[in-house]
Amino acid sequence: MSEQLVQDVQSRGNVGYSIARVIRRGGRSRSPLAIASFIAIPLFFSSLMASTLALEKPRVIQWTSAGHLRTSYFDPTTATEARVWLWALVPPAVLIVVGFVATRLPYGFYISCVAAIVIAVAVVHKIDIWQRHHTHRFPDGVDLIPASDPASNQFDPGQWERMARDTALSLEHWTIGLALVSILVVAGLTVKRRYFGRQAPLAFTPLEGVHAPSITPPGLGDPDS
Repeated sequence: MSEQLVQDVQSRGNVGYSIARVIRRGGRSRSPLAIASFIAIPLFFSSLMASTLALEKPRVIQWTSAGHLRTSYFDPTTATEARVWLWALVPPAVLIVVGFVATRLPYGFYISCVAAIVIAVAVVHKIDIWQRHHTHRFPDGVDLIPASDPASNQFDPGQWERMARDTALSLEHWTIGLALVSILVVAGLTVKRRYFGRQAPLAFTPLEGVHAPSITPPGLGDPDS
């Protein structure tokens, strides 16, 4: 107990001590879970854009009229939309699980950040292919209105897909940037504490003993008295 008290007193005034201490030791901090939950926010929206491009498709009805095949496109079904949202939740959920496990591991903070970078890259690794497939599935544009109707048409074929791709990549960059900045800040605090931190001198002063006044009469118990 006394050694722990001495360490705490010596660490006063050192900004990076507490952060670096909990990161070095496994099982002592929730910082890996906290940073994973924070980085999961932009990761989720990047994943939502990617899963939309990969999985969303309109409801198609085809019939034959006058010997010609007619095709009409309608809004995606509820099941399709649910599947898009469920797949969008998978990458951030995986990151949060990694952050939870990392709370029991040494250097868990760095593990969470590196996992965020890897997952962010994996989410958009086929974004160009998904963009082309989504454009093919929505030949009239994502609003399902053909370009021949300029009064109602809002998105030309492929226009929304390009916007979704750019948004997914931008959010991927934000996710990676947050992870890298977090690593650099914590690593900088660790280096500062280890090599440049000045320890405060001990402020302990010796305590004088305090005794109650003696009530024994003088000479009592003296064999010569």
